[in-house]
Amino acid sequence: MGTCRLCTCKINGKFAPACTEKVAEGLSVEVNSEELIDTRKALVEMMFAEGNHICPACEKSGHCDLQHMGYELGVSSTRFQHLFKDRIIDFNPSRMVLEHNRCIKCMRCVVDVKTSDGKKVFNYQNRGNETFVGVDYEQEERLTEEQVVNAMKICPTGAIIVRGVSMSEPFGDRKFDMESVQENYHKKKSKRTHSEEMSKKIIATVSLAGCFGCHMSLLDVDEEILDLAELVSFDKSPLTDFKEFSSRCHIGLIEGGVCNSENIETLRKFREHCDILVALGECSIWGGLPTMRNSILLSECLEEAYFNSATSEPGANVVPYHEDLPKILDRVYACNEIVKIDYYIPGCPPDANHIWKAVKNILWGNEYSILYSEFKYD
Repeated sequence: MGTCRLCTCKINGKFAPACTEKVAEGLSVEVNSEELIDTRKALVEMMFAEGNHICPACEKSGHCDLQHMGYELGVSSTRFQHLFKDRIIDFNPSRMVLEHNRCIKCMRCVVDVKTSDGKKVFNYQNRGNETFVGVDYEQEERLTEEQVVNAMKICPTGAIIVRGVSMSEPFGDRKFDMESVQENYHKKKSKRTHSEEMSKKIIATVSLAGCFGCHMSLLDVDEEILDLAELVSFDKSPLTDFKEFSSRCHIGLIEGGVCNSENIETLRKFREHCDILVALGECSIWGGLPTMRNSILLSECLEEAYFNSATSEPGANVVPYHEDLPKILDRVYACNEIVKIDYYIPGCPPDANHIWKAVKNILWGNEYSILYSEFKYD
């Protein structure tokens, strides 16, 4: 169909999607050059930036082709700013829900989902960047149960969800959890570059707009924490309750995105006092779950939280204000939009062993292997 362009190759010297090319005598095809791999990686990054793909909240996480492509290409952050467009969720179909925030407009549903007498159910509407997938509600009602479930399965993301049917499976049992399709995935970066003596290093950590889950994962290494105590010490951190830096730190681990003026000040202090800054977890890398408010006006968020919420007390509907309270920003920002970030560790939260493997290797200068089973967005 050629719409997503993720199969882009160089065909007779020109960039083109392989899926639309017909085999011909003398055809010259270049498949896996460094330039082509980076092009595909950029395309996947653009899809993540253009949609609102919040993997931990998605029904199809672990079965998602877009997520899988991100793992295979090693996307740990995007080079493009997220758009956070406000898109509708179509609840009108009787059997399914169409989540436009996750649709990548691949056309699979438009081409393949038909009723038993061959009538199309999905169609493209509008043009250019305003294109979206519409549903013929009458035809959707005529789909059999098997056809409805098939529509959900052929969708490469979680854009088509069937009411009452769950794809949820335990972590580790999902389609794209454990094994890469690349034979040499685990061999990418296994070479030790130099053997610096493992002198003790100083770590600082902070949690901005997040849930503190990355800090909980940081400690989830069982008895290995005793070995780590020989290698690192903590300065400013919720783990020590030190409010200020007492020395310069070798590495700063940042959890959470930036949602208020205090977060900006804290992040800038970490950049100033740490040699290396690492964005830890989805929220720090691109905003994560807190960005669910980014497509809504701040005034509407405050109105819903303080005027209309179930916990608002009668007569106490006031938006808190004091000069000492941090000022809420118009949206949640990724940390790299405020300061320079040196490394990214994705995950929600990242696996504890993966965090410490990355941190230890960054601190002592070794390259490290990224295990496919550890590299996750959820």
